[in-house]
Amino acid sequence: MTMFLVTPPVLEPVTIADARAFLRISTESEDEILHRIIKTARELVEAETGLALIDQTWRLRVDRWPRSGRLALFKYPVKAVTAVVAYRPDGSAISMEPEEFMLQHGRRPQRVYMAQYPDAQTFCGLEVDFIAGFGETGVEVPDALKQAILTLTAHLYENRAGLDQRQADLPPMVGQMVDSWRRVSL
Repeated sequence: MTMFLVTPPVLEPVTIADARAFLRISTESEDEILHRIIKTARELVEAETGLALIDQTWRLRVDRWPRSGRLALFKYPVKAVTAVVAYRPDGSAISMEPEEFMLQHGRRPQRVYMAQYPDAQTFCGLEVDFIAGFGETGVEVPDALKQAILTLTAHLYENRAGLDQRQADLPPMVGQMVDSWRRVSL
């Protein structure tokens, strides 16, 4: 199973103006650096939590459909499954119709169910494209996660010359802000 980003977010959940205000920077001379640091901070928060903060399209590839009949999507929250494509042994693709699969909401990870279990002899691979994220803008992103991005942005900005091991870890406050959003298994 592999998952990769098809379409990245169009914008960040925290604006450069937000970061400038948080860092008490009064000029725009650092905006290019701030943009890169904000993007890095968002990516770190997403990696730490398994979330997609701003709408983005992902593709999940599997060799076969799981015996359980459901396929877990390890990004959250999933808004929609946009395509399910199965591959025959000869490499030809079969696009599934929307009524042939269903996205389960209300759980994490969210799962895709097929109306009929694909015959293992017929299919040798599957791709699922889906959109995950809280919304198209940062307005829908929970405040604790935006604060974590700002705090991490400040940490990375203040230590941009180089990080020792102690500085390379997430600041404890960031960990506390994202703790309730981490996916845990029991």
